[in-house]
Amino acid sequence: MLVWDHGSALQPCKCPLCRREITLLVPGEASLRQRQDPSISTILRKVETYNRRFGGRDNGLIQRMQDLPFFLRRLLRELMDPQRSLPLFIRARVYLAMILSAIYILSPVDFIPEAILGIIGYLDDLIILLVCVLHVAALYRSVLYFRHGGS
Repeated sequence: MLVWDHGSALQPCKCPLCRREITLLVPGEASLRQRQDPSISTILRKVETYNRRFGGRDNGLIQRMQDLPFFLRRLLRELMDPQRSLPLFIRARVYLAMILSAIYILSPVDFIPEAILGIIGYLDDLIILLVCVLHVAALYRSVLYFRHGGS
């Protein structure tokens, strides 16, 4: 928040370490548990303001690929923890996307058959897997956006 406070309020700030544009701020679990503390509450309101301004933007493919590890790690943690509350329809869409992509990858029916084209035949499987992972990460990003500042 200090980086954004000292920069322009009209554009998203850049990470001081890697210089990538920060498009969504996600508070840590500890800060969410201490929401009653006035200083933490002020910071969380600033995070929500930042996310309302810059979190709903459409990101390019490169940005989405760079964000994949963060979103997938957090999503996996949330799926495995019974204490967390991922909405049922989001959970169902995540499971459905994973199951359908696994069925396609394991099935002998392909757009580009491996038996004829060899290793190039795995290209469609990789594309389906990439689309599935990007879709799941986008679903989870939208959950985080609405949970931490979206309307």
